[in-house]
Amino acid sequence: MNQSFKFSGSTTQLTRRHFFSRASTGLGTAALAHMLGTYPAQAGGPAGSPAGVLSGFHLPPRAKRVIYLFMSGGPSQIDLWDYKPMLSEKQGEQLPDSVRQGQRLTGMSANQASLPLAGSTFKFRQHGRAGTWVSELLPHTAKVVDQLCVLRSMHTEAINHDPAITFFQTGSQIAGRPSIGSWLSYGLGSANKNLPDFCVLLTKNKGGQPLYARLWGSGFLASGHQGVEFRAGRDPVLYLNNPAGISATARRKMLDRLGQLHQLEYQRSLDPSVEARIAQYEMAFRMQSSVPAVTDLTNEPDHIFDLYGPDARNPGTFAANCLLARRLAEQDVRFIQLFHRGWDQHGNLPAGIATQCRETDQPAAALIQDLQQRGMLDETLVVWGGEFGRTCYSQGKLTADNYGRDHHPRCFTMWLAGGGVRPGLVHGATDPFGYNLTENPVHVHDLHATMLHLLGIDHEKLTYKFQGRRYRLTDVFGNVVHDLLA
Repeated sequence: MNQSFKFSGSTTQLTRRHFFSRASTGLGTAALAHMLGTYPAQAGGPAGSPAGVLSGFHLPPRAKRVIYLFMSGGPSQIDLWDYKPMLSEKQGEQLPDSVRQGQRLTGMSANQASLPLAGSTFKFRQHGRAGTWVSELLPHTAKVVDQLCVLRSMHTEAINHDPAITFFQTGSQIAGRPSIGSWLSYGLGSANKNLPDFCVLLTKNKGGQPLYARLWGSGFLASGHQGVEFRAGRDPVLYLNNPAGISATARRKMLDRLGQLHQLEYQRSLDPSVEARIAQYEMAFRMQSSVPAVTDLTNEPDHIFDLYGPDARNPGTFAANCLLARRLAEQDVRFIQLFHRGWDQHGNLPAGIATQCRETDQPAAALIQDLQQRGMLDETLVVWGGEFGRTCYSQGKLTADNYGRDHHPRCFTMWLAGGGVRPGLVHGATDPFGYNLTENPVHVHDLHATMLHLLGIDHEKLTYKFQGRRYRLTDVFGNVVHDLLA
């Protein structure tokens, strides 16, 4: 649509974007506010009203930010959280058909001649006011269990890693949708001016299932909403530093001139991607000073390093990343995602999961304690979990001291802390075999809906129209789990 319109005696060539930009004030703005159904920010919520697409919160927010500790590979709930003594009593016996109920298996165990039940080799004890069962592998987490809301009844449809991880990060098993951090950036905008809304920290030197940048990508949202990956080493964010011979003054002058050229292009085309590009250039310039400051851990006192454990002084470890996550939270980064790989124990599970817990147990518990002692836990939602659980039967040969477990999407355990969730709660239950849910199931979409609710967002109202359809993080279903709320 290119038509000529006369304004004050002159003829101006208008594109469709120009036409709607001129018509977007007045009743259009009022209609938009009505459709979004938003309300002003509540006292104590994120700083000021949201600066994203939402003009305000849908409901009073309980959390300002999220720190998501993603255990990639699928931790075995039967060896960590879901105590099943019957499995040890029936060690080596076949999984009953009445329990399996014809449910599908992965290609890795579907061809096994037998499915022998495998009890955990690790001891469990009850901890905290609720008597929550916790494995001996998690002694530090057991000490903070009264701050945790343990979800024993998580379930998902995905049975293989890539679609399962994609589902948890984007609300869809199919790649291409915006990640949860991108949705928050789009909806609420930034609470700080010098760091990205969405930061991603990967544990270095960890093998396991691959992690792709699309897991923290913005999908069909503007590229400015994608997660920014932080790395260990001299350059925490790639391509941020000036090339050799380029001073900060020269860089500033270059960006000013480039910004002028982009403004000319934007006035011509009204293409929002041009404005997004300008904003990203400016953010990168500010990050040249803000990133080195936030990633420099040398000013942390010794007792904080001791709290997070011996790996905390080694950049890029899970412990160092947990400490960095707390520092990013202090700078009001909206969504902080930590990935720790290696939880995919199809064999040699006892030794493998013990290593994983040594790397993650103390730092995760320390993060809870550190946030609490700084008065930040109540406004920070911490999430821990993987993409699915593990089977109650052994994949491969079962021996007295060795076994493996296959993928199990039917039931698994996650935990939440802070940010408006009920502390000391154990929600949901599984059957004595740890194979099927028996109480209060929580689906991936339910978890996402609850997380958004705690951040002041109605998950059905934060949408984006793309290719003729309105998309949302929770796709077409999902319910807030009110029992989890404090």
